[in-house]
Amino acid sequence: MIELTRLNGTPMVLNSDLIKTAEAAPDTMLTLIHGEKLIVRDTIAEVMERVLAYRARLLVDVARRLQPFGDLQQVVALSSLDVSGKPDQSLNLSRESDSDSDQ
Repeated sequence: MIELTRLNGTPMVLNSDLIKTAEAAPDTMLTLIHGEKLIVRDTIAEVMERVLAYRARLLVDVARRLQPFGDLQQVVALSSLDVSGKPDQSLNLSRESDSDSDQ
């Protein structure tokens, strides 16, 4: 949740996961995933900064709840998986070097 200020000066708290787009025209208009539009005084840069800070706090909280290193290493390993679908070049290099040594 992030705190923003409505155009009329009223503070509000918004679930940042609901933000679909943000536009500056000249006021900042947030379009939520269900189509609702909100106009806020905060700039797009401020909204982005608050969203990133909120998500960083969530990650810190998760990291603190993990058991030392075991679970953390598992999370790091899962988050660094290559899901691009491209062949792993390191495997190709090792195969080439094996074929070079056979000659």
